Amino acid sequence: MSDSERAGVLIVDDLPEKHLVLRSILDELGEDLVSVHSGREALAQLLAREFAVILLDINMPDIDGLETASLIRGHRRSARTPILFITAHVDEVQAQRGYALGAVDYIPSPVVPQVLRSKVRVFVELYRMNRQMQAHIAQREALAREQAARAAAEQASARADFLADASQMLGRSLDLGETRQTLLALSVPRLAEQAWLADARGEAEPQPLPACLREVVVGMLACETGESCGSSREDVLVRGDTAVLLLHPGRPQAGALVLRAAHDTLPAARLALAREVVSRAAMAMDNARLYAAVRDADRRKNEFLAMLAHELRNPLAPIRNAVHIMQGVPDAPAPLAWARDVISRQAAHMTRLIDDLLDASRIVQGKVAVQLQRMTLASAVERCAESMAPRLAQRQQVLRLDLPDGPITLDGDLVRLTQVLSNLVHNASKFSPPGTAIELQARTEGAELLVSVSDQGCGLEPALLPRIFDLFVQGEQALDRSEGGLGIGLTLVRHLVELHGGRVQAYSPGRGQGTQVVIRLPLLQDLSASLPVAPVGAAQSGGGCGRRVLVVDDQAASTETLTVLLEMEGFEVRVAQEGREALAKAQAFQPDVVLLDIGLPGMSGFEVAAHLRADPACREALLVALTGYGEPESRARSAQAGFDVHMVKPADIDRLLALLADPQAARRTEAA
Repeated sequence: MSDSERAGVLIVDDLPEKHLVLRSILDELGEDLVSVHSGREALAQLLAREFAVILLDINMPDIDGLETASLIRGHRRSARTPILFITAHVDEVQAQRGYALGAVDYIPSPVVPQVLRSKVRVFVELYRMNRQMQAHIAQREALAREQAARAAAEQASARADFLADASQMLGRSLDLGETRQTLLALSVPRLAEQAWLADARGEAEPQPLPACLREVVVGMLACETGESCGSSREDVLVRGDTAVLLLHPGRPQAGALVLRAAHDTLPAARLALAREVVSRAAMAMDNARLYAAVRDADRRKNEFLAMLAHELRNPLAPIRNAVHIMQGVPDAPAPLAWARDVISRQAAHMTRLIDDLLDASRIVQGKVAVQLQRMTLASAVERCAESMAPRLAQRQQVLRLDLPDGPITLDGDLVRLTQVLSNLVHNASKFSPPGTAIELQARTEGAELLVSVSDQGCGLEPALLPRIFDLFVQGEQALDRSEGGLGIGLTLVRHLVELHGGRVQAYSPGRGQGTQVVIRLPLLQDLSASLPVAPVGAAQSGGGCGRRVLVVDDQAASTETLTVLLEMEGFEVRVAQEGREALAKAQAFQPDVVLLDIGLPGMSGFEVAAHLRADPACREALLVALTGYGEPESRARSAQAGFDVHMVKPADIDRLLALLADPQAARRTEAA
């Protein structure tokens, strides 16, 4: 690609290291990357040349990103240049202001390379398409000016100027509604005194069509589909003072532009001009439809992932319940115990894969968040060691801990940091031979905590090290893929560590020489700060003690296995399979705890929870959402509906029993 063909990409950030990262991500696009370090430099560049897209940091000294965006929009040349804000954090007010200034999107920092490249590539391609379209338009305008100059140079110049302005206005937005409104605005009064956009049924905007015109439009569009028109088809129909121009010949569903003159007929020059404008509008509308289709596909993909997780978790819940019941049978025959343990391990593995798959979707959308609390490193290590003990025992591996003697206090999310350590230990175990040791070490270095996980496994090739934390990147595996996995765990580790203000890096001498992953986290400096303290562990179950539990789920296997499990623990259980039945049984049973699925037929779990909270007989019951929906939106709706706890299927049985053993303590813990 020659220099003249390369599109300009302007990177505005005051930090040199961020320029290095962004340029390394975007270099493979082969475009002309221009780096500046302040808003003033960016404005100088924009006055000198055009850019396909601007990557703009919000937090900069002197002129910040939002003020720079406002100044950029004030220049006619850059008024429509797409702006992608790159920021580590943005609140709702800041986001609204950014979008009001014309921001196309916010990209969370640190950026996901594939996401950044794909978004920049889209705008570069749209820029090129626009440039090509402008070049094509310029050629046609040149020809029109040459022909018109023989008769009326002044009229040709005005026509060309109008078309240029029309092309620019039509190309400014990727919103279909705005593009249609722009076409109507261009049509009146330049092309005609009245204008409508009509569909194949004759429905029109901005006002309904007169009855006589509606019949004409419907008849012409029907003819375009081959209905009752013989072999004659035209993209323009002129009848007296009215012209109907198809927006897309061959696609009648795209509709038509209807023009009506104030006098007897539309002049030929105006009709020709209208055809040119309609041609450009059709291209702009196609771009808008394509953009909307991409956004809709992304939305449907996310909805599908959430539904997929729900449907996969539902059968996992009774499997886990059944395994727990089998574990309570004393003196089980060896083959039965072996089969039970196999089922337990595979169900846990399937649960982990589902969670990783959803986490990958949330990472791409920037929806993974942390809830910071005062916590100790020991609490996260303790949970990690406890959760990984069964896997390490299965592979005859040893986890060696080397921690500082004194307590290490962090401002962190205990659940997410436990997930970070568990992912690293799980990876080390997966890629290390049986019988080897895995070392988890920690030490302080200045104001940072360094935590490393080292193994004696297969190691990594040097070429893979820079990409090992990218989404879906994995080392070489055998054809049987015995290690399994989706290539998501390390990406999640990096994202969670960075949300805590830290960083992560992998080291390996090479294949067969093991791997070490080191994370650096900021230590909590002000120990007197008033922060909530993360609980170290859940209370242990003390048995059912006759507590009344109402289980509401439309999945028979889930209710049956959960009922048996709870009755074995001494709970009194009632079952309902839909919302109204649940409300009736709750009135008579007056449960201490309600385990309630969200996705019920008829009345949803959210509605049932709201009714239970309004019923004096059930107002004090502990409401637990036990569901396959685990995305943040469902958790937020659970809290709004009155649930005390949101648990994702298959539930952690020990935690569930601990909640049921003391509902009031569970409510206080969850509220804290």
